[in-house]
Amino acid sequence: MADDIFGEIYKEMGAKPIINAIGSVTLLGGSTPKPVVKEAMDRADAAYVNLPHLQEVVGKKIADYCNVPSAYVTSGAGAALALAGAAFMAGNDDDLIQQLPNTSGMKGEMLIQKCQRYWYDRCIEVSGAKLVEFGDELGAVESDLENAITEQTCGITWVANELSPGTVVGNNIQTNPLSLEKVIEIAKKHGIYVLVDAAAQIYPLDILGKYIRMGADAQVIAAKYMGASQSVGLALGTEEMIGKIANQSFTGYEGRRIRGIGRPMKVDRQEIIGVTVAVNEWVTMNHEERLAEAEQQSNVMLAPLQNIKGVKAEIINNIIGNQPFGVRLEIDENIVGISAAELVKKLQDLDTPIWTRNGQNHEGNMIKLVPWALSPGQDKIVGEAIAKVLQS
Repeated sequence: MADDIFGEIYKEMGAKPIINAIGSVTLLGGSTPKPVVKEAMDRADAAYVNLPHLQEVVGKKIADYCNVPSAYVTSGAGAALALAGAAFMAGNDDDLIQQLPNTSGMKGEMLIQKCQRYWYDRCIEVSGAKLVEFGDELGAVESDLENAITEQTCGITWVANELSPGTVVGNNIQTNPLSLEKVIEIAKKHGIYVLVDAAAQIYPLDILGKYIRMGADAQVIAAKYMGASQSVGLALGTEEMIGKIANQSFTGYEGRRIRGIGRPMKVDRQEIIGVTVAVNEWVTMNHEERLAEAEQQSNVMLAPLQNIKGVKAEIINNIIGNQPFGVRLEIDENIVGISAAELVKKLQDLDTPIWTRNGQNHEGNMIKLVPWALSPGQDKIVGEAIAKVLQS
């Protein structure tokens, strides 16, 4: 991107634009919609439309693209979690819908494995649901789930992670959560629902919607990863559950005149059209070309970072998930003179700030550079700028 137009609108407002080498994170704006998506959103300006009707027709298209029974466009994956939690508790009962987030007199508890607690489970609690843990920090077994189910349990949430069976905690210990297959089996036996947070699970394409095909009732996705705006997400699910989610949403609030919790989670008509086009583009695009471009950008970043004393630089050879490839830098603080955290801060303080972040827990001496959000030419800028800081 040319220097004379890089972030000019932000500069005019008095804000400082950055180069995003972190990837698709909400803190930095999430995504840049693809040109075809922007065009579709612009075309949506030409007329108004009944939004409950629009949600119904595009929901059928998106469901077809994702090979699931039904879909609904939400204001991000977090909103989809909140709406699903509300739908699990209140169902189609209008009195209960309007009572939330007060859960008195209804099944108001959602189970979650202790080893799967994560930053965004807070979104489920927005509905009024109480999260109840089962198992321990390292995993769970069938009896843990069976013993946790009570008369107050409306559902179970399960956190998807295609890259490994679980997450890595301190001292490089791998967790062992109870599998989704077993969670679904036990939930069905007890007549309770299953919600899967699969916000970033969009590639390979066979994982798009796969948890619904496995038997979960609802699955949430962050559509920003597919080239939509960051403010939209998807709820995929059974026709029954998506109907209940729609009743909780802003369209249910205005169209049915039933005051559910979803009124603040509004999505405009342009976004609804844009995300529909984005999902279609994602399932029909040439992913080999997408992956090749990401690998090339990563190699460009890597080139100036090799052979720096105290720094181990290598390509991240990953194509699974939403943000493939990238560069991993391991820093020997004793040789380089700064820690990974200090490097991150120095990069943010450059005249043209470069944002990345260091690892957490056992990966504290490492930073990852992600090409996903880089504009043309920024891969070279990132690699050379980091090399200059490290060598200074």
